[in-house]
Amino acid sequence: MAIKNIDEMVVENRIDLTGPQGNAYCLLAVAKSLCEQLGKDYEEISKRMKSSDYENLIEVFDSEFSDYITLYR
Repeated sequence: MAIKNIDEMVVENRIDLTGPQGNAYCLLAVAKSLCEQLGKDYEEISKRMKSSDYENLIEVFDSEFSDYITLYR
């Protein structure tokens, strides 16, 4: 898992999960945009992201997009 401590935040493409960008709706919006850019199936990924709680949502997001976005808490 590529979720790192907030003190390590130095990467350009990052999301602070403790801030407003870290809410579920923002993460879904970022996922949709990335899916469009990468040619991934947003419907399938968003369904998996929404299938459980917030921790599941960020785990699925991280597994799909950790090559492009780094998550921090």
